[in-house]
Amino acid sequence: MVGVYCMSPDQGEPVYETFLLQLQEAFCSQAILMGDFNHLDVCWESNTAGCKKSRKLLECINDNFLVQVLEKPNRGEALLNLVLTNADELTKGVKVGGSLGCSDHALVEFVISRSVNLVRSKVKTLNFTRTNFQLFKELVNEIPWAEACSDRWSAMRDFGEC
Repeated sequence: MVGVYCMSPDQGEPVYETFLLQLQEAFCSQAILMGDFNHLDVCWESNTAGCKKSRKLLECINDNFLVQVLEKPNRGEALLNLVLTNADELTKGVKVGGSLGCSDHALVEFVISRSVNLVRSKVKTLNFTRTNFQLFKELVNEIPWAEACSDRWSAMRDFGEC
């Protein structure tokens, strides 16, 4: 799973709590989440934060064994844009630099490396696109169902009386 997130600086607490719950659910399988998290007060080297929201984010990252991939600042001297993953091998060749248009955020580039194993299904399915259902209906209606099923019906009826 690959996701993108942008947190506005004035995002309310209920919305942020919902985001943290969704973050936990998203990382139940291999995933990458990238975006502008707007946590200026996080020190990624020491894994510390000043405000409550940032501490909750760090706690969520640690509780879910996530890795913050970016090491270089990407908005001035701040590391606001993050790339989080629970499988470090998914991200390769991370580069920070340049910008897109007139954005004040640096451009973040990386390769998502994912091995793909194609498996051929051994389950055979029938293709009914050219089936003549009218002919099928006529043939089914020609069967004398009362005679064909009478002995079986009596066997089932007798079995039910046991």
